[in-house]
Amino acid sequence: MTSPLQPYDLGVKLVTRSISFENPTGAPGAGGQAASPLGPGRKGSAVRHVHPGETIELANIAGPGTIRHIWATTHAQPEMLRGCLVRIFWDDQSHPSVEAPLGDFFGFAHGRTGAFQSCAHSVGGALGMNIWLPMPFLRRARIELCNEAPLRLPFFYQVDYTLGDAHADDVGRLHVLFRRENPTTIGRDFDLLPLRRGRIRFLGSVIGVRPLDPRWWGEGEMKAWIDGDDRHATIVGTGTEDYVGLSWGIQANAFLYHGANWREHDDATKTGAVSIYRWHMADPLLCERQMRVSIQQIGHSPTGNARSIADYMAELYERQDDWSCATFWYQATPSDPLPAIPDAAQRLRDLPPAPAT
Repeated sequence: MTSPLQPYDLGVKLVTRSISFENPTGAPGAGGQAASPLGPGRKGSAVRHVHPGETIELANIAGPGTIRHIWATTHAQPEMLRGCLVRIFWDDQSHPSVEAPLGDFFGFAHGRTGAFQSCAHSVGGALGMNIWLPMPFLRRARIELCNEAPLRLPFFYQVDYTLGDAHADDVGRLHVLFRRENPTTIGRDFDLLPLRRGRIRFLGSVIGVRPLDPRWWGEGEMKAWIDGDDRHATIVGTGTEDYVGLSWGIQANAFLYHGANWREHDDATKTGAVSIYRWHMADPLLCERQMRVSIQQIGHSPTGNARSIADYMAELYERQDDWSCATFWYQATPSDPLPAIPDAAQRLRDLPPAPAT
């Protein structure tokens, strides 16, 4: 990953640029030219409406460079945040390396979140969305926003980047994959990262779970198959809430590398939808040739009669629920195309209802 610039180092041979609707090319001295009723350069082009079915280009940057930060905001409507897609193309590949719903790309599932901060994202209480993962590129970075929601999207954004970065040819480019299975399949693990070939640094996932029965759903173990793994994985966890650094259920805790940034119910006795995440920054997951990462679909149905570990194990059962993930990793290009993203109908179906007022 690209290291952050030391704040006191004035000798770095980089230039800083920023793209928004006020300066869509990022060219020096070219920002803030549009006129408003207040006059030229007085907030004349801060926002644009993106209509249903419309795709717009947010950035087209000649490299080498590094995207350092992206900020965006719109209305806090789940249909918009799940229906609109972010696509990023690196170094003139014809297929995107990033393709994910707007909300999931910015760190939260189901199109719902409160204010939170992690090492990868931060979102303000009024839906100021930020992603802080560095995104290096050599020849070109191109970003699209596609509105597949049934609503007109008012959109504000800013892409902050540097030019002149000295990247190796095989520098990792950010990849993001969105998946959803509604429902999952009994006895089959849910893939956070389907089998992917090449040198990979797995960063982590934003995971959405909508339980389909009221019993506890989170006993499934995370597993990572690395390089030569066949029947059994090298990395194996102990449960889903354990994988995201919590325990005995999902608490409303959003930490630097792990946690839950949204729960459907404040009452911990109710089993509702959750948005959870885990970032492998301090404990990297790496491979040389191939990797697959999954989570089992296992629940626990206590009888109240468990007196031993064997009794507890007998209360485990296979189950199916509504799972989604936005999985993030670094990989050099050229890289294989991402699996097809679920269409808008699949992404929007069965979103958790709005909280009662």
